[in-house]
Amino acid sequence: MLTGVPQASAAGLGQVTGFGSNPGNLAMYSYTPSGLATGRPLVVALHGCTQTANDYYGNSGWAQLADRWGFAVVFPQTNSTNNPLSCFSWFDSAKDTRGKGEALSVKQMVDKAVALYGSDPSRVYVTGLSAGAGMAADLLADYPEVFAGGSIAAGLPAQCASTQSAASGCQNSGQNLTPAQWGDKVRASNPGWTGPWPRVAIWHGSSDTTVAPVNATELRDQWTNVWGIPQTASATQSLPGGTTLSVYNDSTGRPAVQLYSVSGMGHGLPVSPGSGTADCGRSGAYFLNTICSSYWTGLFWGLDGSTGGGTRLPAPGGLTVTGTTDTTASLSWNAVAGAASYTVYRGGAQVGTGTGITYTDTGLSAGTGYAWTVAAVDANGAVGTASSAVTATTTGSVFTPRCYTDTNYQQVSAGRAHQSGGYAYANGSNQNMGLWNLFVTHTLQETSAGYFVLADSGCPA
Repeated sequence: MLTGVPQASAAGLGQVTGFGSNPGNLAMYSYTPSGLATGRPLVVALHGCTQTANDYYGNSGWAQLADRWGFAVVFPQTNSTNNPLSCFSWFDSAKDTRGKGEALSVKQMVDKAVALYGSDPSRVYVTGLSAGAGMAADLLADYPEVFAGGSIAAGLPAQCASTQSAASGCQNSGQNLTPAQWGDKVRASNPGWTGPWPRVAIWHGSSDTTVAPVNATELRDQWTNVWGIPQTASATQSLPGGTTLSVYNDSTGRPAVQLYSVSGMGHGLPVSPGSGTADCGRSGAYFLNTICSSYWTGLFWGLDGSTGGGTRLPAPGGLTVTGTTDTTASLSWNAVAGAASYTVYRGGAQVGTGTGITYTDTGLSAGTGYAWTVAAVDANGAVGTASSAVTATTTGSVFTPRCYTDTNYQQVSAGRAHQSGGYAYANGSNQNMGLWNLFVTHTLQETSAGYFVLADSGCPA
């Protein structure tokens, strides 16, 4: 057990027995805020290897958020009899598939919790860390009719491995499957189910050496394919802790899949101890002080009472391009009530933020068309609905690259190169072309006006 984590008490984490046949030999623990009303959401939170339900209760932040927003939390617990490291068996088809083993035990816990606490069966969510995240992904595939959403932290795609011997391959490297092949693993987990599908959050540290970050990409491919949406992000956003959020919207414009990449973070659950609105959790082994993933996941699911997916504020109206130059475009829009700031996107990628209702985008190419949208951000950092796109073309003409093959003497004479000390040098790049004479020949490519590079191996212009 992690040091510094408070022991469960009668008013805190409690064990629930008699929740079903329990073929997975799991223990059920739960936390419910005092005076919890019926009809509230339910979150299932699965610990990582070597951890316990009490560790996850004390460190993950889910109990804090349950108090704030009002929902029940179930903390399943496995044991060393099931696995020597107390890992959930996400890699064992006899334990992680629909109607079998640990997966069925968790489903029975959900049924018990819904009956005990009067939870809303349409708002049940599952989250986990590492092996718990791998099992969470399997559960989303096994029981899409049970879970409205999931969150997978430092985890793996659903049904990545079916034996323990294959598990290390999933953890350490990509499996070279197409998005459709990944999606097929989900569809095969519950044949005949055509949706609705759970909305999935994916969290991963860029420096994770236990579960390779490629798993986050494969999870993105898997669940966007299940949703039938592109693998290209609808929008990106910078969050605290060096976190980049990539959003993948469904056909209605609502986020269906969200990928959170935490720069420089190793293997663990992102938490952020503190007293701020977006803070929660405690740091410790495999609970890493970067950003409170539970808070941002809760916003995505709408546990705070919003519509979910961060769509808490309406789209700004009146987005207009007020002027362009060959390298800039100036934008303006109408203010949104309740907005603390605004995020500007070019071609779906975030390019700027600010508190005002104007923005000048810089570093553009001359004579090129661009599209922009803008979204309001509330005081909690939740991003609202993006505006309709506005397009414009920068001024100036588009430069067409050209290639010239000639002797060094003629390249200098034509103004494409210059000579110094008997050697020729390409203008712009200053690359050494050899002796300045009529016997050495080179091809130069003009990549921009007056800028030449050596292109002897083949000129793409």
